[in-house]
Amino acid sequence: MAHCHTASMKIELPEHGRKIVLAGNPNVGKSVFFNELTGVYVDVSNYPGTTIDISYSKVGEDLVIDTPGVYGISSFNDEERIARDVILNADIVVNIVDAVHLERDLFLTQQIIDTGVPMVVALNMVDEAKSQGIKVDRDLLEHLLGVPVVETIAIAKKGMDELKSTINNAQTGTISHNNLKDKLVRMKAQVACQGEALLILEGDPVIAQKHGIEPGHDREEIYLNRRERVNDVVGHVVTLSQEGVDFKTKLGRWMITPITGIPILLGVLYLMYLGIGVFVAQTVVEITEEKIMAGIYEPFVQGLVSKFIELDSWLGYLLAGEFGVLTMTVTYVLGLLMPLVVGFYSFLSFFEDSGYLPRLAALTDKTLARIGLNGRAIIPFILGFGCVTLATVVTRILGTERERRIAIFLLALAIPCSAQLGVIAGMLGGLGGPYIALYVTVIFCILAIVGTLLNRFLPGKSSDLLIDIPPLRFPRMSNVFKKTFNKSYAFLKEATPLFALGALLISTMELTGLLKAVQNLLAPITVGWLSLPKEAATAFVMGIVRRDFGAAGLTELTLDPFATVVSLITITLFVPCIAAILVIFKERNKKEAAIMWFGSIFMAFLFGGIVNKLTGLFTNEINGIWFTILVFIGATILTPLFSKIKFSKPASSLSEEG
Repeated sequence: MAHCHTASMKIELPEHGRKIVLAGNPNVGKSVFFNELTGVYVDVSNYPGTTIDISYSKVGEDLVIDTPGVYGISSFNDEERIARDVILNADIVVNIVDAVHLERDLFLTQQIIDTGVPMVVALNMVDEAKSQGIKVDRDLLEHLLGVPVVETIAIAKKGMDELKSTINNAQTGTISHNNLKDKLVRMKAQVACQGEALLILEGDPVIAQKHGIEPGHDREEIYLNRRERVNDVVGHVVTLSQEGVDFKTKLGRWMITPITGIPILLGVLYLMYLGIGVFVAQTVVEITEEKIMAGIYEPFVQGLVSKFIELDSWLGYLLAGEFGVLTMTVTYVLGLLMPLVVGFYSFLSFFEDSGYLPRLAALTDKTLARIGLNGRAIIPFILGFGCVTLATVVTRILGTERERRIAIFLLALAIPCSAQLGVIAGMLGGLGGPYIALYVTVIFCILAIVGTLLNRFLPGKSSDLLIDIPPLRFPRMSNVFKKTFNKSYAFLKEATPLFALGALLISTMELTGLLKAVQNLLAPITVGWLSLPKEAATAFVMGIVRRDFGAAGLTELTLDPFATVVSLITITLFVPCIAAILVIFKERNKKEAAIMWFGSIFMAFLFGGIVNKLTGLFTNEINGIWFTILVFIGATILTPLFSKIKFSKPASSLSEEG
């Protein structure tokens, strides 16, 4: 074949020899195949321009070369660049794929097929797939890919002899999409090599610069079509069976099947509610906040400070007053929030270590697709219940800018962090079913409505889900404790200075009369629109410093059950804390970040007031609550129908524009 002239190692090759290249994702067993094909006579060379070593060995007149484990070939990192260069110079590629994770591995397979390099696929770990009830139709897979497929169990050396003999029958395979085939023909006329033509179309800057051509802008379209092609192939060749499957595998499968996965998820959420919302928020916090901090710590600090400074003085008030740096800050952080944060991170670490989070991503994929995201977005959303700041950074795992835009806005708007969630759970815990249902329904519906509208009006298309699902296992408790400790310590380290700053700010505003002015300024909203005491404005100001600080501020107010729910809905939708805002400005441009910030403030007051006014239509508060719940559910159902309406200008307007 005509090789693509990419940079590579200088290795002498016999005149009639072939370059046989092993390629695959990480941890598919390539090293076992390399050792089996080459024996013990192996050379290692440092790849030019990198610190990465490449193994190769001459076998007869042929040269067998191993490549780093990668998920794609491009210029994103050294491993992918090396794999790209070696594969494009290959005569034959032996692509090793994991039979358990075909949906993941075949993406690279199809990309290599699209380069036009002859290939043989080694379908490895078929024994493990069988033990998990996964059956792969080898003949159909071979037919759909257009390349030979050999079943192997590399560690047991099964199928290796057949693979060696099949290498001579390598084929170029079926290109993933007819549209791509046409583009490759046109680009190949300029660069001669189909593999380089593909990478230029995918926007590889290194290959494009080499030919003096502008990188293409088709990567997203090509990747989406390739993912659809792989999903279609997997859907036809893979069947699942319960025969011979152990309980852990069955349970893991139930977790991603909607009919069983949703009840399991509801059960998990209920356990979290019992653990955090009932036990920690009520029993533990009652001891830490009321008995220890308010009953012992605060009197001790006030007594100590009074020996040196008058408590009625400015400095005394700033240090040990109602919003004092040494009183309220320490009480909120250690007495109220820390137990809640530890409780949440214990659950989160348990889910991470058990392998439940990836299954949750698979379970929620179709639901999240309705708001322009795929199941992978559940990971930053779950992390957002721990810390919105961290979750905003984690949105980088999402496939497109469009998805990141949607996810970050929804995180800023409707996902309460662990500390705030703990306060909310504690305040809701004793209110009764209708009030809890109102809060949960409104927040969920707003998330769905706003997400659906963003999906409708933001340009572009979201990517499909591609995620590894590890075996389900019982977590190592040492790992759970370690993760919980590290994350809780990080919270303490980050939150304490911000809480101290917030306490200082609120105390200063109180002493200067500015707090009263803000309360009076916001009175038409807090009192007239939300039917809350005007002192609620203090909690909203505190919420700008930290969301949980604001939520904790609500605990100081005397509110009836319905006013409590209205205030919690408003503070949940209110702007995220300073740290999260700064990260949003860092991750997005200033215009987008400002829209998200002010949009959150506007929607917080808007929806809080709507809930208040709708429920107020009824003299019986409980009837009003159920009516409001039905209105929000109805709005959520109708929003997708509204979003499908195509808005067009009148004919007269179009004609006026020529």
